[in-house]
Amino acid sequence: MSRRRVVITGMGAITPVGLNAMESWQSVKNGACGIAPITHYDTSAQKVKLAAEVKGFKPEESLGKMESKRMGRFTQFAVTAAREALAAAKFDIEKADPDRCGVIISSGIGALQITEAEHVRAMNKGYDRVSPFYIPMTISNMAAGQVAIDSGFQGMCSCPVTACAGGTNAVGDAFRYIRDGYAEVMLCGGTEGCITPLAIGGFTSMKALTTAEDPNRASIPFDKERSGFVMGEGSGILLLEELEHAQKRGAAVYAEITGYGATCDAYHMTAPRPDCSGGAKAMAMALADGGAKPEDVEYINAHGTSTLLNDAGETTAVKTVFGEHAYKLAMSSTKSMTGHLLGAAGAVEAIFTALALYDGFIPATINYQVPDEKCDLDIVPNEGRSADLRYALSNSLGFGGHNGCLLLKKWEEQ
Repeated sequence: MSRRRVVITGMGAITPVGLNAMESWQSVKNGACGIAPITHYDTSAQKVKLAAEVKGFKPEESLGKMESKRMGRFTQFAVTAAREALAAAKFDIEKADPDRCGVIISSGIGALQITEAEHVRAMNKGYDRVSPFYIPMTISNMAAGQVAIDSGFQGMCSCPVTACAGGTNAVGDAFRYIRDGYAEVMLCGGTEGCITPLAIGGFTSMKALTTAEDPNRASIPFDKERSGFVMGEGSGILLLEELEHAQKRGAAVYAEITGYGATCDAYHMTAPRPDCSGGAKAMAMALADGGAKPEDVEYINAHGTSTLLNDAGETTAVKTVFGEHAYKLAMSSTKSMTGHLLGAAGAVEAIFTALALYDGFIPATINYQVPDEKCDLDIVPNEGRSADLRYALSNSLGFGGHNGCLLLKKWEEQ
């Protein structure tokens, strides 16, 4: 079977800078920072005071009081964002084959806050008194499962758990599933909602999070003074369709996905290989998969976490793949605005990359002040810019050595 073309016809997002995809994108275009003091719990006993929380989200309004009570926060985000993606695409399951519509949604951690609360309950009342909803509300695959239930999609339903690369793996796997003929439609992406004392404490003790208290100097990718990432939360869900399927129902197209690369460093639990070869191979694989040359790429939405090893290593990987062209392309990190959404990061950033192509706009890396000689590419400092883009990459590099890269192309009918 020949490869089929795969397009993005719907997007939904809940992020630290917006409660839907277009509001989030407008905030990113404006250079808005979603980082602020943590409000989910009392931080007085912990070093980390900042996070990128979703603000103003009221799940009972979109999901109903009873349903929202039976979902973890990460699932609430995913179901709400999936509904937005379906509405944006004007997709009606009653007019499609549900067996050819699937769901792939990642979450790195699941509903950790419920685990924390139920552990307290168990210690006080006994382990047999934990909620009967504890397990089904907490497990990482439940966001995908609940989205399938809510949408009526009866094809493949899966949840890649690949840390910070999960959202990209979900979109890439869904892209291949359609391209290779197993489905016509896929809801895909990632979701995360784990700004909790235990999660923040765990990342703090391993020196991954910044302890900065100024929101404008906390998530500062590629800046020499970077000192760790800022935890974020939210969800990004894309509706992917086989091109002819989308055209037959008159769907609008935001962008086309043309390539996907996934590799593993097979090196260390948290650190990348010193030569950054794993990330480089994923980018090269995405280019080859999409039939594009390095010089075709004009923009990269970087993983760009604001950690010492990631930002320098990703810069090295880009130079490995692109050579001299690395200095001609733009590479920014929208995590400077959203923080790091873990398993949702790659999906939200795929949405931003698609909209960068659609709108002809490259988002900035905000709050950049101190140049780092190890991160010497054009990171679009502080102010975004208009640009006529045709190809763009979206990178994700996760703990465990997981590397994922998507190649997106501006929509062209031919």
